[in-house]
Order: sequence, then structure tokens, then C-alpha cells
Amino acid sequence: MANLVALSPCDGLLPQTIGAVTLTEVNLGQITAILPFKGQEKAVSDALKSALGVGFPAPGCSQAKGRARAVWVGKGEALLTGVDCPAIQGAACVDQSDAWCTVEIAGKSVEDVLARLVPVDLRAATFKRGHTAKTLLGQMTASVSRTGDDAFEIMVFRSMAETLVEELTRAASGLAARH
Repeated sequence: MANLVALSPCDGLLPQTIGAVTLTEVNLGQITAILPFKGQEKAVSDALKSALGVGFPAPGCSQAKGRARAVWVGKGEALLTGVDCPAIQGAACVDQSDAWCTVEIAGKSVEDVLARLVPVDLRAATFKRGHTAKTLLGQMTASVSRTGDDAFEIMVFRSMAETLVEELTRAASGLAARH
């Protein structure tokens, strides 16, 4: 019988420090997709806020309180991370814990690295902490969230983990070579 071993999406790929940025895999724990039914958005947001202290996020935003974090990932869809999803009436709640790869990219050159890959203005003046964008990163769809002054969290489907690390590594190496 085969002996199966669970591996993280970026096992053997991260962490890495390249120039002035560090790439680190993030384990978000439980990840639940929350999709409110038509007309139930406010009730779902209120239920989340009551149970966890975070509501359903507005487009382009994320909310966090303690370990609970709600990240907007598209029209009528958010990911709840870090905690078990409470029972919510009026929404489809789907466990997606094994479906995602999350990487933090941090450091003083992070905006310059991401500018090579993402067609969104991620400069701090326009993309503040808590802002989230569903966008292209290289050739793949990603959720990009600012988590600090010089830090972003990038989420892609697990199957794209190696491609994500490759794209970030290439962009960071190119920028480091210029300095």
C-alpha cells in the first residue's frame, strides 16, 4: 500500500529571499468560499459580523479581526480564511482549504517586483492596506491583497503554485540584477 504524505503547495519552493524581497508560503488554515444567494448579501454580512467580527467584504476589499479574514475574490464571492465558517443562512459555503496556494511577498522592493507582473497600480498611495484585486499575475488569475506597508498576500489555485513562484522569482531576480 502506498504511503501518502500531505505536502503544502509550495513545498520545496519557498521560502526565498531575492534582492530586497522575501517570498514565504502562508498557511491560511481553513478556507471557505462564501457565496450569498440573491438578495441575501446584507443578511450574510450581518451573520458573519455577529459571529466573527468581519462582514462580507465590499468589492476590492478585505476585512480582518483576530484570525478571521474575509477577502473579496469576485462578484458575490468572498473567501473566509483562518477560522471555521459559522452556519450561515442565505449563502452557499464551500470548503476550499486544499484548493489554494498563498504566498506572501514582502520587502522594500515589493511594489516594483509586482509592477512587472500585475496590470494594477499597487502603489501605497492608491492600493492601501486591506485593498484586494482579482487580477492577472503573469498569465494566471490571482487575488492580490496588501497586508502591510511593504507586504502583499497572493492567492492562486493550488495547481498554479509552481508557476506563481517561478513568476515572482523571475521578476524579483530581474529587479535585483538592475540594482
